[in-house]
Amino acid sequence: MHRSAISSVEICRWAGEAGIAQRQISTEEIADRCIYALANEGARILEEGFALRAVDIDIIYLNGYAFPAYRGGPMWYADTVGLKKVYERICEFQRQHGDLWAPAPLLRQLAEQGRTFAEYSQERGAAA
Repeated sequence: MHRSAISSVEICRWAGEAGIAQRQISTEEIADRCIYALANEGARILEEGFALRAVDIDIIYLNGYAFPAYRGGPMWYADTVGLKKVYERICEFQRQHGDLWAPAPLLRQLAEQGRTFAEYSQERGAAA
C-alpha cells in the first residue's frame, strides 16, 4: 500500500533544515493572510486599470470564487477593517516573509491618506 501522508516529524525535520521556525499561527493571522493578500492584489488590479471599481473585484470574488458573502468581498472587507490596518499588517507580513508581501503602491497611498477603495473608485468617476 502506498503511503502518501507526510508525518509531522518529517515536516519538522524539513522545516529545521530549511531554517524555518515553527510556531503556532492564530486563526486571525490565517484569515488576515488570506483576505489581505486578495485586497493587496486587488489594489494592483485597480492601479493597472484592469478593473474600473473595487466593487467589480468584489463581485468577481463573490460570484466567481465563492468568497463568503457575509464578508462582502476582499475590497469591501478591507475598507471596513481600515486600509491603514490592512497596510500595516501587510508590511508586517513582508518583514516576516519577504517581498512576496510587498504592499501595492495604491494601498499604501490610500492608507496614508485615510481613504478607502470605495472613495478611490468614486473619485475616478466609477461610482456604482
